[in-house]
Amino acid sequence: MAIDKTRIRRLPEHAVDDRGQIDAILDEGFVCHVAYLMDDRPVVIPTLYARDGERVLLHGSTASGLMMAAKRGSNLSIAVTLVDGLVVARSGFESSANYRSVVIHGTGTLLEGAEHEKALDVLVEALIPGRLADIRRPTSIEMRKTAVIAVGLEEVSAKIHAGPPEDAESDLGTGVWAGVIPLELTAGAPQPAPDLEPGVEMPDYLTTYRRS
Repeated sequence: MAIDKTRIRRLPEHAVDDRGQIDAILDEGFVCHVAYLMDDRPVVIPTLYARDGERVLLHGSTASGLMMAAKRGSNLSIAVTLVDGLVVARSGFESSANYRSVVIHGTGTLLEGAEHEKALDVLVEALIPGRLADIRRPTSIEMRKTAVIAVGLEEVSAKIHAGPPEDAESDLGTGVWAGVIPLELTAGAPQPAPDLEPGVEMPDYLTTYRRS
């Protein structure tokens, strides 16, 4: 983890090296932004992901730009950010956000066969734990249309910023409110599909769904 590509130069005091904390950030999140090269130009896309041990899994259409880039061996950069609050300081300069973030560098390995199918299961279960047991298995056509790439966690860096504003001493006592507005992602009540047949009860794992 101490290689130059992942060394944090800006605000290194917020760097996190503890692998447990890094895994916890990745497990709480489920949306990442992936940067790759296409025709010598940078492209960034949002996509769902899941951590699977020492790697993250990304899925998409076999014809998507990301999957095509991974097949060509393009370098990838993956960013996951959880915003925990807005830091309201007495100046615009000191105003910021409390966050937890992870950046991963690497190349994607295209998964095939049984490993491909298992990876799709991991993605489903990571997004909604308990769901896999209720849904049907993917068809061969669906498998052919959906690609999964794995990116190892060998090159990873993380930062955590937390706490109140750090105002300049000259700004203290000015009568301007300062503090933190906490933010969190919460799940609302599940909304049944309009074509849901009568008598189908909602699973407990949906009524209690939350990210943690």
